[in-house]
Amino acid sequence: MQLEIPGLLVGHWTESRALTGVTVIVLPHGAVASGEVRGGAPATREFALLDPQCLVDRIDAVVLSGGSAFGLAAADGVVVALEESGRGFPTAAGAVPIVVAMSLYDLNVGSSEIRPDRAAGRSAFEAADISPPTGRVGAGTGATIGKWRGETQMGPRPGGLGIATVRRGELIVTAIVAINAAGDVDEIGEAGVTEAISDGTFGGWPDRSEVFANTTIGAVVTNAMLDKSECLVVAQGAHDGLARAVTPPHQRTDGDAFVAAATGEVEAHVDDVRLSAMVAVEKAVRSGVGTLGE
Repeated sequence: MQLEIPGLLVGHWTESRALTGVTVIVLPHGAVASGEVRGGAPATREFALLDPQCLVDRIDAVVLSGGSAFGLAAADGVVVALEESGRGFPTAAGAVPIVVAMSLYDLNVGSSEIRPDRAAGRSAFEAADISPPTGRVGAGTGATIGKWRGETQMGPRPGGLGIATVRRGELIVTAIVAINAAGDVDEIGEAGVTEAISDGTFGGWPDRSEVFANTTIGAVVTNAMLDKSECLVVAQGAHDGLARAVTPPHQRTDGDAFVAAATGEVEAHVDDVRLSAMVAVEKAVRSGVGTLGE
């Protein structure tokens, strides 16, 4: 996958034995960002500052990690690396790197004793380039999908890390998504859960007393000129794309969260960017778990 937005880099740290990892999204200088959480069980760091009412409007990097709340420690390594390069929000005592982090729950696969940490975050940062791999890498290494109906029915299937880009003239919108959903990702054109619920034939209602380990997290990056409030609108479109790909999305056992960042190079209407974000996220989810089709 070749990233098309100038200055955008993505790197991974992958622990293939413990089945966990980190994905670092390094943003171009001056990228404006906001975000939204729709899942009921998020694990995040610095997400509150993405509120359009908060002072800081620019961020330096986004970290996606496994390891649940433990994995948020990966952001520390990215902060240190950015500080060494002179990046960050200017303060009287020096620049403070702004790194937003989101984690998914993969402790129930591989080894729960090995989790992303500061060194893993730094390793992913140092690996960042314009041609990152996708699939079972980085934050998607231990990801699974299809857990909402429990082990006795379809059972969990592999998730992954997907990247997709949508273009409209000079406008570029890229989605980077780690897919660890409770819900299912159906093949395009496949008669799935929604159709069965609609016609009354669905017999796979889950036992809601069972706790599932989930969360889909990601970032949408665009070269559009957007302010912080408009970035929030784009993040909402990202969640719409997740809802188009995953059934059911945004459950109370998911921590679904998206950041939207704009690099400010191309004039574009925010609704066009939001629509492109919706499509890019749906495509990234399906490609990350291998259900994109032909």
